[in-house]
Amino acid sequence: MRAVRYATFGGPEVLHVAEVPVPEPGPGQVRVRVAASVVHPVDLMIRAGRFPAPLPTGLPYTPGWDVAGTVDAVGPSVPQVAVGDEVIGFSPWLRTTAGAHAEHVVLDAAWLAPAPAGVPATEAATLPTNGLAAAQALDLLALPAGATVLVTGAAGQVGGFVLALARAAGLHATGLAGEGDRAFVESLGATFAPRSGAPAGTFDAVVDLAVIGPELLDLVRDGGGYVAASPPLRPEPVRGIRTYALEVEPDGARLADLAKLVTSGDVPLRVAGVYPFADAAAAHERLAQGGVRGGVVIVP
Repeated sequence: MRAVRYATFGGPEVLHVAEVPVPEPGPGQVRVRVAASVVHPVDLMIRAGRFPAPLPTGLPYTPGWDVAGTVDAVGPSVPQVAVGDEVIGFSPWLRTTAGAHAEHVVLDAAWLAPAPAGVPATEAATLPTNGLAAAQALDLLALPAGATVLVTGAAGQVGGFVLALARAAGLHATGLAGEGDRAFVESLGATFAPRSGAPAGTFDAVVDLAVIGPELLDLVRDGGGYVAASPPLRPEPVRGIRTYALEVEPDGARLADLAKLVTSGDVPLRVAGVYPFADAAAAHERLAQGGVRGGVVIVP
């Protein structure tokens, strides 16, 4: 099968299309014929050799976390998935290095969910990693309906999902973003706050996706909640504020719930561009430019 690969660390030019063996599913696993995948900032960091922790296997790597596609092989002990099912999911790449920028990828069946009905694969592929990150951030906070939450980086991929899920949960969200993103933030029922100034008032919780830092604790009420974008950024608790760090985990059941919200129109999906395998370097360059408002999608 064909896959996007790199055998040395470096710039986007190290990416190339290679022929690799078709993987076979083991117990509890399925093989997905990939229709679309997505490039994430962490893919760029790893490709450049800048990831700060050891990885489970060595080069060469096939990158890619998210997948939308069709099940074409099922391993033993997988009663809930059948050949021909259209699915979405993601590979926890930092643990598996099983990349989805390939014609086939093998994943645990428990990591997959039915694809949202009537949604093109190029759009559906943008949901799993970022949608689950947003859902799990709000799950950590466990806010009751009517609570207030400030979301920084609100126009980014995860931020947009947080705003949509907050609205669906009956929360009052305020989105911190650039002036050009005001319409998007307000379209999701959130109050817009420009990133050029401090938001007014205090909040029950903050989801800090823009990595503004512990100074945002000053905007959280005593006993509130704070979610940092990654574990090294989690501040120490103060004034009874619960602090958490976002570590997205695959969860097929939770992803199925998100797919239903996509189908119902409660969670919008955004695509910034679609690139074939041969143009993977251009996809990496596009994401590296910043200001991307949607998934950068890779297709076979």
